[in-house]
Amino acid sequence: MKSFFWWCAGVHRETLERYPEEHNKYISIGATIFFTGLFAALAGGYALYFVFSGSPFAIFYALIFGLIWGLAIFNLDRYIVLSIDKNRNAAKQLLQALPRILLAILIGLIISRPLELKIFDKEIREYLRTEYLVQQNAKIDTLNKTFENKYLVEYGQLNTLKTQADSLEASIKTSRQQLNHEIFGTKTDETSGVMGYGPYAKMKESALNQQQNYLDTLRGRIQQKESTLLQRKGAEGLLDQRILSDKSLDSAINVAGFADRNAALSNLHKKPDGTVNKSTENAVIFIALLFIFFECLPVFVKLMSGKDAYDNALRNQREIHDYESDSGVRVEKTAIDKIEDYRVDASIKKRMDKLQAEFEES
Repeated sequence: MKSFFWWCAGVHRETLERYPEEHNKYISIGATIFFTGLFAALAGGYALYFVFSGSPFAIFYALIFGLIWGLAIFNLDRYIVLSIDKNRNAAKQLLQALPRILLAILIGLIISRPLELKIFDKEIREYLRTEYLVQQNAKIDTLNKTFENKYLVEYGQLNTLKTQADSLEASIKTSRQQLNHEIFGTKTDETSGVMGYGPYAKMKESALNQQQNYLDTLRGRIQQKESTLLQRKGAEGLLDQRILSDKSLDSAINVAGFADRNAALSNLHKKPDGTVNKSTENAVIFIALLFIFFECLPVFVKLMSGKDAYDNALRNQREIHDYESDSGVRVEKTAIDKIEDYRVDASIKKRMDKLQAEFEES
């Protein structure tokens, strides 16, 4: 396990083994890089699972993509840590790490989103249930309004007939009261006040019958007009639109894509009355910040740690390699061991020449 985490940290094993006090430090850095790649693999696989949700190969695609994505993030994090040169001063190290920190923040946001979708899965399902119902109702209302605009003349005629029927029905009610007053001899402005079924009562009854017959005609025309419009609705498919049942809603939510779930998570803190649920909003933000911090952690650890013996050894080896390339003179390993524990300054070339000469004489 130690060797594996060293490999994750990208250390030079032969050099690091000579400094036991630095072993745990680089094990921690390697473990952080490894688990960052592991979380990225889980997040990427989960995201792609919803892209191919419903397909028999969804799990297979998710595993393949999750593995590739996790390895890509792992390799990128490994490169970010390896590229920080601890032999520079603090300002140059920070400047060197700044683009990598920004990149780490972006990666943290990317890998945290799919895992946030899983963490808030229950709340997202309830939000999507409400949202789909609202969308279905809005769709039905829009279709009905479009149909009414298309048959505006017919609906105008229907409304006119209904208005006439309502007015005539009120008039019949008044005429019936007047007939009763006439028969029972109640004196009003419209009745004679003579009890009995006389000429005035007969006249009022005849007028009432005519109104009733006309009202029946109007109702028949209204029923015919409504039947015609209903048939046209059926022909144009409006009657097939239904409010989603619980079973239909569950099916729609199960096949909801990544975009719908991501939008639901973004709006999860918004209540139907327009207010904001701060606890949910803060929870989403804190989880995202946690993954961003976790992604930036290897870089921060590398920046905060002081220059150790392993860093000095690497610098010595690089400068010796540069010296050998420039001078064409090979420096023996014994000479390297003699200077490896000391700071290499501007006089490294002279010191190496002297040590090489002493080694050749001995």
